Amino acid sequence: MIRFEQVSVRYDGTDRPTLSGVDLAVPEGELVLLVGPSGVGKSTLLGTVSGLVPHFTGGVLSGRVTVGGRDTRTHKPRELADLVGTVGQDPLAHFVTDTVEDELAYGMESLGLAPDVMRRRVEETLDLLGLAELRDRPIATLSGGQQQRVAIGSVLTPHPKVLVLDEPTSALDPAAAEEVLAVLQRLVHDLGTTVLMAEHRLERVVQYADQVVLLPAPGAAPVMGAPAEIMAISPVRPPVAELGLLAGWDPLPLSVRDARRGAGELRARLATAEPPAPPGAPANVSVAPPETSVDVDVNVDVNPSVAPAPVSTGPRPGRIARLLGRKGSAEAAPAPATDPVTRVESLSVRRGRIEALRRVTLTVAPGETVALMGRNGAGKSTLLGALVGMVEPTSGSVRVGGLAPARTDPRTMIRRVGLVPQEPRDLLYADTVAAECAAADRDAGAAEGTCRALVSELLPGVEDATHPRDLSEGQRLALALALVLTARPPLLLLDEPTRGLDYAAKGRLVGVLRSLAAEGHAIVLATHDVELAAELAHRVVILADGEVVADGLTGRVVVSSPAFAPQTAKILAPQEWLTVSQVRGALEAGA
Repeated sequence: MIRFEQVSVRYDGTDRPTLSGVDLAVPEGELVLLVGPSGVGKSTLLGTVSGLVPHFTGGVLSGRVTVGGRDTRTHKPRELADLVGTVGQDPLAHFVTDTVEDELAYGMESLGLAPDVMRRRVEETLDLLGLAELRDRPIATLSGGQQQRVAIGSVLTPHPKVLVLDEPTSALDPAAAEEVLAVLQRLVHDLGTTVLMAEHRLERVVQYADQVVLLPAPGAAPVMGAPAEIMAISPVRPPVAELGLLAGWDPLPLSVRDARRGAGELRARLATAEPPAPPGAPANVSVAPPETSVDVDVNVDVNPSVAPAPVSTGPRPGRIARLLGRKGSAEAAPAPATDPVTRVESLSVRRGRIEALRRVTLTVAPGETVALMGRNGAGKSTLLGALVGMVEPTSGSVRVGGLAPARTDPRTMIRRVGLVPQEPRDLLYADTVAAECAAADRDAGAAEGTCRALVSELLPGVEDATHPRDLSEGQRLALALALVLTARPPLLLLDEPTRGLDYAAKGRLVGVLRSLAAEGHAIVLATHDVELAAELAHRVVILADGEVVADGLTGRVVVSSPAFAPQTAKILAPQEWLTVSQVRGALEAGA
């Protein structure tokens, strides 16, 4: 279905080609996964299939790419629209209408499909992707994950024969990602759709791939083969494969189910070892007691002094939430022993008819790392916005360093709190990396070169003259993080910080954030990356429909959660091992 014949791509002003010597074929009706470190040219390779490279991006394409017999050199993207559906890393750049339903119909309308066909396909796609309740919502009001699903749905409705997806699950919560992947499998298996997908969160997708294409380095020729064979040699691999290599399992497992079947001996070796303390725990934070059960007679009226006042609009609290005083969990959160960096008390935020946050109470101590988790639209980004002052509380209070962020001058708050948003381009204005770094040093009052040193640590090899728009999504995010870190704020907020990052880049990010936490910086990150939370967070706070439903030590919260447990925890349960690095340390210590 897709044929690459000695394809190379070189952009103007670059010393070497982004792609070189790509010669491979993607068969019809297969899901082929494209993997490799950040910046090796995965997005460029995908762009050659849709014709965006070079017709839209510029550059010089050598060789030949054919899709369904059509040569992308002579067929522009609009001439391939009926054959190829494309979703890029940035869903906002994809949208052309204002509401969900209109966006799903737009592609079919452009192709001239009959109205009855359009209506049926829109309804099918709304159901497939769990978007029915959002059909009339303005796209601008959706969360990042919801926008990602709409973008995927908009290319599914025209029923293309080829789907090209760049990081399709990066902004999705674990459950939504599983739903999208199930839809893709159904298209591949039942309709013969060909799917070419690039994804850094391999733990989600590698077990579904028919074949894997590895781009090992910029300009290097790709290697294509069976998933297990490629994972054994790939510089990037999911925790399940990493654990399999550590334990010497053969064949190399690609799913939790396969790994659990062979993990009996490893669990026995680890039975006498003790998992290490949660990462990111400040020395002056007391540890919560073990989770206890709560026995409540459901026929007894709730004490009005404990139960919250009723909300005038929005869904009523359920019986369990009422009985728990809407604290959401019987497990107490770790309590700061000193003054917290931030204190949130009974925070509620309403946006139109939607109550985005309901009576959220949260404290974060110096040196503590807290992961906010929950399904798309649960209120994570809204909470971060309230902490940085972008969102005005409807009721309750927010204090950061004793100040109310929404009522304090931004130039004052920049020294107290910094936010890295989901869309890093919101922070990038200059024409070069060097100019961005120089501006960050000036704004933060930092020594010259401070920001550039952070960029070098997070993005090795990026030149000063590089334009931020020429960076990959993951590289732009790392640059935005360096800009914010230059001011070294006591409170650092990150919204989906691993979108577009490979495992090596994620490891570098974890190292930087751990160093900051050790120096006393408080870190709050909203993430769907369960592996990042397991590696980095001391506490996990789970939000649902704007409420805190769990707040506790990472091991206690995620191990008991099918949705938010990392792969290592699922494989070695009921033991509370969270990461491969923990297991490696125990084995090296003699377990």
